[in-house]
Amino acid sequence: MEAELTPRRVFAFLIMVFGMFMAILDIQIVSASLPDIQAGLGASPDEISWVQTSYLIAEVIMIPLSGFLARVMSTRFLFAASAAGFTAASLLCATATNIEQMILWRALQGFLGGGMIPSVFAAAFTIFPPSKRAVVSPMIGLVATLAPTVGPTVGGYLSHAFSWHWLFLVNVIPGIGVAIGAWMLIDFDKPDWKLFRRFDWWGLLALAAFLGGMEFVFEEGPSNDWFQDQLVAWMCAVMVAGGIVTFWRALTRDEPIVDLTAFLNANFSIGSVFSFVMGIGLYGLTYLYPLYLAQIRGYDSLMIGETVFVSGLAMFCTAPLAGFLSGRMDLRVMLLIGFMGFATSTWMLTGLTADWDFSELLVPQILRGMSLMLCMVPINNLALGTLPPAKMKGASGLYNLMRNLGGAMGLAIINTVLSDRQDLHYARLAERVSWTRDEALRQLDLMAQNLSAAGLDGPTAALAQMALRLRGQAAVMSFIDVFVLISCLFGGLALTALLMKKPKSAPPADAH
Repeated sequence: MEAELTPRRVFAFLIMVFGMFMAILDIQIVSASLPDIQAGLGASPDEISWVQTSYLIAEVIMIPLSGFLARVMSTRFLFAASAAGFTAASLLCATATNIEQMILWRALQGFLGGGMIPSVFAAAFTIFPPSKRAVVSPMIGLVATLAPTVGPTVGGYLSHAFSWHWLFLVNVIPGIGVAIGAWMLIDFDKPDWKLFRRFDWWGLLALAAFLGGMEFVFEEGPSNDWFQDQLVAWMCAVMVAGGIVTFWRALTRDEPIVDLTAFLNANFSIGSVFSFVMGIGLYGLTYLYPLYLAQIRGYDSLMIGETVFVSGLAMFCTAPLAGFLSGRMDLRVMLLIGFMGFATSTWMLTGLTADWDFSELLVPQILRGMSLMLCMVPINNLALGTLPPAKMKGASGLYNLMRNLGGAMGLAIINTVLSDRQDLHYARLAERVSWTRDEALRQLDLMAQNLSAAGLDGPTAALAQMALRLRGQAAVMSFIDVFVLISCLFGGLALTALLMKKPKSAPPADAH
């Protein structure tokens, strides 16, 4: 029997969507402002990266766990408690006086924020009838893609206009409202506290070791030469051991904390793969654009935010179109168009030079934003739209986990490719700039003359300047290599969208 859709439930869902926006936004809101936080807390470059890493590790552990907790506690209790805790942790982050406190409170913030994200997806496909999903699915798709995209923009503005403390204080008032609204309005299901007696504590420990270890390896591996670093190697061993125990307990226990049976549904399995790939594209490009603008163009955080905001605006404007199309065309064809559009947007970036600015990046960013929305809506509907309500809470956690893991693995691969290919390109370019090349000698002589006129050691300074030019050109070429890889990934997977089965009708929702 279909759950009754009342104005109260609609308003409760909107509150949940806003809570999810806050949780996903906070993944990236600090990315453009880490130097400000580093200066404020007196942290080292190695320590400051943990402001983001601790959040991601804690969040990725909570996301799959949230399905079991929602069945035990009910969506109302879990979401309200998560929102209240997330708000308190945000306040504690703002009051941190050293890097150790900041890392601890960021981890708590990420863990509690992870409890809000899957609940929204589960509610969208449980309380809303099929006729309303053309409105609901674009809404959650927009939030899932827009929040990380505009995170650097919002963070850059807040840290410039006020201080880095406001990256966290901005959550306090809205967070209190979300917690109160969720507690008063959510009535989608009932708690089953008896399940708590069968809580798999060893399974939780294994899950934390598996996902936490994986996130650590992906985050720290590229900058520490992977397994040449002893800590990364040890965490990889922890990840493997945790993974073995996690899957063993998930497949042998009657009430595992992670229910993997949703993967028996072909649509959900293929949709989860697409969600993984979407994570690579979503978080990868959100990382690459600011990195290029900072390293190559020398932009500060506010200038970067103003430049990359175009993608977020394109997503926002495309959301109604995605909802309209989802109810009028084959979702698989829509997904095919979205993937091809994304591949095209990254292929356009393969012509990148060190002089590219807002105008050259405008069209690729717009196409990227539109394509993300055209991908997210059909992926959500195809992956979750054929599951029974009893599987929805656990499946929602797994589905969102795949997107986050895709982002983590994608960033690790991107950083590795950028580093390795930059070294390779630099070596090749350096071979061409030798004493036997007339053009190279001419350029060095011109630079030496100009630098000597400025009172410097002309020949020595010219060599240093030439090396800097080569390093910059090698960096641009490494960016192009990454864009080629992403284009091939999305273009190659586009046709696999046709392997999915179009949902004939959404499964009946259940109020309990």
